[in-house]
Amino acid sequence: MSPIPIPLEFTVTRSTPFFTKDSVPKALLSHHNTAPGVYGQICVMRGELTFYGFADKDDEAPEQEVLLRAGEFVVTPPQYWHRVQLSSDAQFNVHFWAAEPTNKVLNTKK
Repeated sequence: MSPIPIPLEFTVTRSTPFFTKDSVPKALLSHHNTAPGVYGQICVMRGELTFYGFADKDDEAPEQEVLLRAGEFVVTPPQYWHRVQLSSDAQFNVHFWAAEPTNKVLNTKK
């Protein structure tokens, strides 16, 4: 996956707690996307996380598959459909970047 630049004027508007295989919200394990104008930065602290990117919400086969290890991150552009898969020892969090504060940061497929 090519690096996705977050616009310089954007700031972190929300960050999740650290998630593990046992605590990750189910929505992150299935098709979802970030809201309009919101970039997601998925940061891996331990273990491995596989990021799957999809061209649209109905695609079953990913157009991108990226393996992230501890210390690595991936940026998702606004409204890009994706999901994650975790190793048994994975720990990660997500920072949401936007031009202005927002309460809506992601959408699910359903």
